[in-house]
Amino acid sequence: MSLTFALAPTDLSALESDALIIGVYSGEDGATLAPNHLSEDTAEGVSELLEILNVTGSADQLVRLPGVEDSDAGILVLIGLGAPGEDDTERADALRYAAGSAVRQLSDLEEVTFDLPVTTARELEAVAFGATLGSFTEEGLKVKSADSLKPGVQTVLIATELESDSAEEALERGLILGEATNGARTLVNVPPSHLYPETFAEVATELVEDLPDVSARVYDYDQLLEGGFGGIAGVGQGSVRKPALVVLEYRPEGAQHHVALVGKGITFDTGGNSLKPAASMTTMKCDMAGAASVLHSVLAIAELGLPVAVTGYLCLAENMPGGYALRPEDVLTMRDGRTVEVLNTDAEGRLVMADGIALASESQPDVIVDIATLTGAAMAALGLRTAALMGDSEIRTRVLDAGEAAGEDYWPLPLKSYLRSSMNTPVADIANMGERYGSAMVAGLFLREFVGKNDQGERIPWAHLDIAGPAFNEKAPYGYTPKEGTGFGTATLVNFVASYAE
Repeated sequence: MSLTFALAPTDLSALESDALIIGVYSGEDGATLAPNHLSEDTAEGVSELLEILNVTGSADQLVRLPGVEDSDAGILVLIGLGAPGEDDTERADALRYAAGSAVRQLSDLEEVTFDLPVTTARELEAVAFGATLGSFTEEGLKVKSADSLKPGVQTVLIATELESDSAEEALERGLILGEATNGARTLVNVPPSHLYPETFAEVATELVEDLPDVSARVYDYDQLLEGGFGGIAGVGQGSVRKPALVVLEYRPEGAQHHVALVGKGITFDTGGNSLKPAASMTTMKCDMAGAASVLHSVLAIAELGLPVAVTGYLCLAENMPGGYALRPEDVLTMRDGRTVEVLNTDAEGRLVMADGIALASESQPDVIVDIATLTGAAMAALGLRTAALMGDSEIRTRVLDAGEAAGEDYWPLPLKSYLRSSMNTPVADIANMGERYGSAMVAGLFLREFVGKNDQGERIPWAHLDIAGPAFNEKAPYGYTPKEGTGFGTATLVNFVASYAE
């Protein structure tokens, strides 16, 4: 169930929600209330309680107090905003995080009102986006214990003096971005017993069938073989659940630009015959997070009506060991005719992505962006909350800006040409493995090999997003981020495409 948003008057006496939420800033001299619409006497009274209650204003700190006379809300909630932001981006980040954290932690309530320092449409969108992310709940496959799940917040009121037209638009965009991310989270969390290439393709086609200007085409295993998709077909050949490629096309009237999005969709990754240790398999249902983000970003782009043509490629396979599975030293022929020696079957993501990128290049889009849970090396370098970003400098800048607007963190890595020779092999055009050190960049260089040329004979602008770290949260929830699938990258892709509409 999606959230319902509404604008609320700044006269808090008219509110009857379950909780009134106000912000608290942290500082060297202690916590202070953020600007709000409480009466002066009430604000002073609450301020006097901050030190007594050890309220610091730090991110994720939430304190419940009895309701105040200024409002009929039964509870007054203090939510930490961290240190006051110095610019628009920092303020939007703090509001997004705080709104999401509050909604997540108040899952026992039905209706809440935010009285936060929201003065612009961007800040209002941040609150709506964060609140939607924080509202994420799912039953999963629980049966006997399903009744223990809390329904969560269903209605969010936001006290603001913004004009209604710009405010309503900001609320709608925040909700759409949040629902797209939550949709990707839900897909990532589906167990591999239930989500595999065929069922993923079915979900994708069902989701787009009622959307105007969006169509879907599915390549099954036989069509992959006939079409020369050696990477996708090869990775998936060892599983009884055969691979598939889904192509989603969004073609709005009057579009001046065409963006291609390619997503890795390994619905489960055992490593194949280069078998992973058992402990390394327990999160591998998330290896299709890139494809989930591409799918739901296309849905959001269509729902927003962005005047940009978009093609999404979902490269779907299950990487299993066995007598029919790829072996080390097998050679595959890819979609673009290039041959690849497979030195490690656990480096399968780049194989399916190479076919997707090669196919995307055939339509000569203005830009190609691929997104994948690709390398453990990216996690080792950047941790669990920052994605690696590689590619052409102009496209990297656009991705960084899009990620910043979404509250998603990326760090650019170079693509050093000297690493390319480490993938040389005497038996094929390129190997799927190279230098151990800098292996995240090696993977990026491998993918770049399959980016085609445009009409001018120049390589199509391209960027690679390695989301191996932030795509899945094994630890406790924080802010608006739940345990397990995070949906990371979905909002970035939407914002990235939107930049071509401006």
